[in-house]
Amino acid sequence: AGEVPVGAVVMRGGEVIALAGNAPRTLCDPTAHAEILALRAAAAALGRDRLEDCDLWVTLEPCAMCAGAIAHARIARLYYAAPDPKGGAVEHGPRLFAQPTVHHRPEVYAGIAEAEAAALLRAFFAERRS
Repeated sequence: AGEVPVGAVVMRGGEVIALAGNAPRTLCDPTAHAEILALRAAAAALGRDRLEDCDLWVTLEPCAMCAGAIAHARIARLYYAAPDPKGGAVEHGPRLFAQPTVHHRPEVYAGIAEAEAAALLRAFFAERRS
């Protein structure tokens, strides 16, 4: 059983600061989603916990855990490809950035390369079911 194929990239001023793929199974860590790993790597690379001058690009709508981390990191802009009606927390489920208790809301741009990302995820899950 491989990792769900989700990738994330943190960018600052057009430069890639960090990139990661999902690794909860590989690392035996339920928090090792692509977004979390990319945010950790970017924070370490920049030597700070706030990434207010950075953008996060991800292939799938972030879950509640990742959306919370995005808010805590003060990410400026979130770009994601495929929506996730089951596990997403940006436009689905808890809609975290719309909650009054969230202290930071990134600009959100959804549907970037959505068809390609959705096809990759569909193929992954189809293979697991066969």
